[in-house]
Amino acid sequence: MKFYLILCVAIIISGCQKSAETKGGTKSPFENKSFPQFGIEEAEQLAELPLECITQEFPNKLGQVLGSEADLARPKALRPAFYGCFDWHSAVHSQWSLVKLLKDFPELKQADSLRSALSQRLTAENIQTEIEFFETEHNTNFERTYGWAWLFTLARELKTWEDPQAQEWLTNLMPLVEVLEEKIMTFLPKLVYPIRVGEHPNTAFALSMTLDYAKTFEKEALRALIIKRSRDFYLGDKNCPIGWEPGGYDFLSPCLEEVSLMAKVLPENEFQVWAKDFMPGLFSKYFSLEVAEVSDRSDGKLVHLDGLNFSRAWNLYELADTYEAFYHLKTTADQHFAKAYPNLFGDTYEGSHWLGTFALYALEKRPE
Repeated sequence: MKFYLILCVAIIISGCQKSAETKGGTKSPFENKSFPQFGIEEAEQLAELPLECITQEFPNKLGQVLGSEADLARPKALRPAFYGCFDWHSAVHSQWSLVKLLKDFPELKQADSLRSALSQRLTAENIQTEIEFFETEHNTNFERTYGWAWLFTLARELKTWEDPQAQEWLTNLMPLVEVLEEKIMTFLPKLVYPIRVGEHPNTAFALSMTLDYAKTFEKEALRALIIKRSRDFYLGDKNCPIGWEPGGYDFLSPCLEEVSLMAKVLPENEFQVWAKDFMPGLFSKYFSLEVAEVSDRSDGKLVHLDGLNFSRAWNLYELADTYEAFYHLKTTADQHFAKAYPNLFGDTYEGSHWLGTFALYALEKRPE
């Protein structure tokens, strides 16, 4: 009997080790760890995802409206700063990933390649071409508001990095940032109802990221507008139906995006009262969410659910880091993160071109 038990344990351990391997035979950085220690080796592995995709022009989802034959051109000609990674917003946030990794890990073995890639894209000339596209009659609202929010986040990362080259990139980027800032300030007063979906148009997601940008750049008018509109949209909300989540294509949680935004917008006492009406379960130490499952990683929509695991994680991390009453949420966030992270490596392009950014953003939000 004793031999039989030992044999069973050995088989189980062997099976666990094999399941920790990804498609290319590379072992996940999470192997034999309850939660990963994200160090230089993991950073170098993660850096390969955006570094490769920002130079990959095809396949490409342009998402533009063609006004005439003159608009027919290769992605690289149309979007010289942000043409890779399948679509414009993914190219933007992939460049955020490169900046974030360089900033946190200056000793990266790919540091020179990362800097070269950013320097080739974030030129004044390339940014001017991007601006001209946004000024065309049919594309003035291109990437509203998801891509705009990621561009603001890229600018914020550059602003907070005391690196001469980063400040040069920021100087080149700011004319486009200012164009989109003006656009969002024009748009928000017109938006009668918030968009509550679990994909790109989600209003709370964009407002949250843009508010962070406004604070960093001391854009008081923009900050005040976001606070006002957030109150207009969400202050009366109660009993968010978290049990209805996730939708089959979600990569954002409508409930958690709203909670995270209002935690930034409302004073502490007012937020506590609001949150108990909106999502009282968050206050329970037994709070949990079932981790989302992806059935087909080659399907660009179904793989969104790994993004949901990461975005849920970063929202829960932000709440845990902001309020002691929510610190227990870190456990649920860790479960979501640990489920999705091993899928990044050896993945199909449908996931690999964007999920690395979501993982990195979640790591940034995780409390120590």
